[in-house]
Amino acid sequence: MVQSVRCIPYRILPPVAKIRLTPTSYVVLGLIEQMQPASPYDLKLAAAMGVGQFWSLPHTQLYSECGRLAEAGYLSERREESGRRRRIYRLTRTGQDALERWRAEPTGDLYELRDAGLLKLYFGADPKKLAPRQLEAHRAKLEEYEAQLEQCRSVGVPTGVLQAIEAGIGHEREYVRFWSKLQKNRS
Repeated sequence: MVQSVRCIPYRILPPVAKIRLTPTSYVVLGLIEQMQPASPYDLKLAAAMGVGQFWSLPHTQLYSECGRLAEAGYLSERREESGRRRRIYRLTRTGQDALERWRAEPTGDLYELRDAGLLKLYFGADPKKLAPRQLEAHRAKLEEYEAQLEQCRSVGVPTGVLQAIEAGIGHEREYVRFWSKLQKNRS
C-alpha cells in the first residue's frame, strides 16, 4: 500500500515547479479563502450554490486542482486521521498572495455565452415554439437568484457575492424581457 506524502497536518510542501494558474485555480483559491479549512467536497457544494451559477466547472476539476495547488505550495494539506480520511486544505501565504494579485488585475474578458435557445433561434427555429419554454426557464432562474440574494443578504455574505448575484438577476431579467417580446410577437 502506498502512503500519501502529505499526511502531516497542514504541512506546506516545497513547490515542485512553477505552475500556470488557471481560472479554476482561482476558483479553488477563492473558495478556500472563504471557507478554510475545506475539503474538495466542501468546495464542490459551495461552487454549486455560488460561483457555479456563473462560472461552469466540472466538480472533478475541484478535486484535482486542490492537489495540484498543494503540490505547488499554494495550499497546505492535512489528511483526516480517521473516517473517510479526507484531504483538508488551507491557503498558504503563497496562495493568498497569488489570489490578491489576481483580484487586483482588472479584466476586460467577457464570458462565453452558450445558450441552446439562442443557438436554435440563430439557426431558424420557430420563436413561437421556443419562447414559452425559454420564458419558463428564465423566470424560474430569476426567482432562484432573487431568493438566493435575499438569503445571502440575511446572513451577511461578502459584497462581491451579492454583486455577482445581482448581475445574474440583471441577465435573467433581460432574457425574460427578450423572450416575452418574442412571445408577444406571436400572431
